Amino acid sequence: MLSTTDIRNRRAAASRLELLRAELLNRKLAGLIIPRFDAHQGEYCAPHDERLAFLTGFTGSAGFAIVTRRDALLFVDGRYQVQAENEKEDGFAIKHLHKEPPEAWLRGNVQQGEIMGFNPTLIPCNLYDRLLSAVNSAGGTLVALDSDPIDAIWQDQPEKPVGRISAYPIALAGETSKEKRRFIGRLVANSGADFLVEAQPDNIAWLLNVRGSDVAFNPVPHSFLILGRSGETEWFVDQRKLPNSLSDYELDDVERRDPARLNLRLAQLANNRTIMIDPDFAPSALSFVVKGNGGQTLSQQSPITQTKAIKNATELEGFRSCHLEDGAALASFLAWLDADVEERALSGSAVRESEAAQKLLEFRQARPGFVEPSFHTISAFGKNAAMCHYKAAPQYDAEITGKGLYLIDSGGQYRSGTTDVTRTIAWGSGGGDVRKIYTAVLKGLISLLTLRFPKGTRGHHIDAFARRALWDLGRDYDHGTGHGVGHFLSVHEHPQRLNQTVNDVDLAAGMVMTIEPGYYEKGSFGIRLENQVEIVEDDDGFLRFESLTLVPIDLKLVETYQLTTAELEFINEYHASVRQRISPLLTREVRKWLEKATHVFWK
Repeated sequence: MLSTTDIRNRRAAASRLELLRAELLNRKLAGLIIPRFDAHQGEYCAPHDERLAFLTGFTGSAGFAIVTRRDALLFVDGRYQVQAENEKEDGFAIKHLHKEPPEAWLRGNVQQGEIMGFNPTLIPCNLYDRLLSAVNSAGGTLVALDSDPIDAIWQDQPEKPVGRISAYPIALAGETSKEKRRFIGRLVANSGADFLVEAQPDNIAWLLNVRGSDVAFNPVPHSFLILGRSGETEWFVDQRKLPNSLSDYELDDVERRDPARLNLRLAQLANNRTIMIDPDFAPSALSFVVKGNGGQTLSQQSPITQTKAIKNATELEGFRSCHLEDGAALASFLAWLDADVEERALSGSAVRESEAAQKLLEFRQARPGFVEPSFHTISAFGKNAAMCHYKAAPQYDAEITGKGLYLIDSGGQYRSGTTDVTRTIAWGSGGGDVRKIYTAVLKGLISLLTLRFPKGTRGHHIDAFARRALWDLGRDYDHGTGHGVGHFLSVHEHPQRLNQTVNDVDLAAGMVMTIEPGYYEKGSFGIRLENQVEIVEDDDGFLRFESLTLVPIDLKLVETYQLTTAELEFINEYHASVRQRISPLLTREVRKWLEKATHVFWK
């Protein structure tokens, strides 16, 4: 039965849908395309930019909506199917973002002569091209709007963020901003472009050696940047985020400008010039400005993206350092969990998912260099763990009863680096299928952690190694196997990926990634195991993954007869390394727990 609050919220959402349709009618639009993006195409949005959540109720980090006078559709990927069903407001139907994408729906449902609107600051260039093709093929028209209809009906929309910007010292960055800007300028010149216009906040933060606080979990400022062939730089940033002097920032040669003047400045520079624009992460509005003022665009991945993906020696050492602290925090948390869960469940005051997440945060806060979580902790017990990106909320906050599976996916932003780790903890023996599946997920993790591969290998070439053991059981998971990780930047960093879809990026030494196979049984349980890794080069030139994560793996559900001798040896060697490296950072009680959790494991 719905509570009074639920009924009130759903009525409010229905009213928003009605208000939006009235706004569309007033603008003579047949429909509106609503991405879950901000002007920087970021995964995490400031409250000001949560238009999709405001309209649909869906709070996940990836989604898309189309609203017409007839239909209201919410598109989400495999990670969010269950969550979207739980969160979506009445009136919205759910579609799979990849299996039945928005372009396909538009192609089959837009009617002859209909006008579909979109906010050009929220749609990147490549996506615009696909949407335009789909709408045109159906006989409709796609129109860029001067103002967003969602903003017109959002009466209490929060203000844009003005988080403080701080300098990031060379002792942690490893290179000065001037060195970086000159190098990127040469890459811009070599490409044949005159200027690069950059919209990605993490790219700009890396380039300028600054960090910010505009959006939770992402220590980067919202801003834009134009960079020329010689490294000359114009930074379009809200001055309220900065002190009066940039003397501590080593940015005296950088021109600071109001973000509201970006389009005007781009128009001035565009005539008879070539402007490099990243087609996946720059708003299509920028391309419209360049082409509308006599310039041409070079549609190419930002050279900053690829350059910052290869970490320098200082950055890699920072990653190793913060993982020692993170490993100590996770060991303390898992020891607490082991001691409290069953005892409190028997006493009638069971640990809840939200309490566990808060406890882990407290252990991280006690570690040197910790700043904030790197994403919202996924603390999920039982059937809640079947939602890949579950977030504990009052209406779902389950008790961890001491019988079942508990999935904890979390990470930290440390001054020296960013962490991301997942462990699944078992209480009770588990059914035969659960044990087989858990063992298969572990085998998938080990398969990639022990893989050697030649230079030129790409993520989609080796993704299947993580899935093979699950495939043998007739199982699979509907998400990627791994993603890049930023250096005290975004926890999800481009361009490298481990996925089934094609990723045209060579894996290279110095990249930092995750490996995270899993399996999810809707309404029952979820399993995921994740280590963060750096790619290293062996003496013969082959590459491999080296674990940065230093956290014990729960072995209670492992069917040892399914493991090879080599897999058993890997587990014991990994656990010995965890024990040796983080034990000095632990209390005596936690060290005792760690000894037990990493004991030698044989058939």
